[in-house]
Amino acid sequence: MNKNPEKKSLGITEEVVEHVAKLSRLSFDAVTIKQFQSQVSKILDYIDQLKEVDTANTPPTTHVLSAMKNVFREDINKESISSSEALSNAPDKEDNKFFKVPKIIES
Repeated sequence: MNKNPEKKSLGITEEVVEHVAKLSRLSFDAVTIKQFQSQVSKILDYIDQLKEVDTANTPPTTHVLSAMKNVFREDINKESISSSEALSNAPDKEDNKFFKVPKIIES
């Protein structure tokens, strides 16, 4: 992973993974913890490699998609359907202004 042998990996331990899982209120078995430990270590090693890339001549706003144009239509305010039309197929409505739905949260 890390091409620079003198540079030490952050060495994410299983204990660190367990601690982060606990903070996140997650529970994992030993195999999953080991997998996460390996994956996070590889990600951090890759980030270390990216830090070594010379970006001195790269403007901070460079983006691969900067030449793209907005493909959305123009936002135009126009007349919509009326409340009665919107509610015409509603199974239950109130005052012909609101959809009436079953109560799902008890008081």
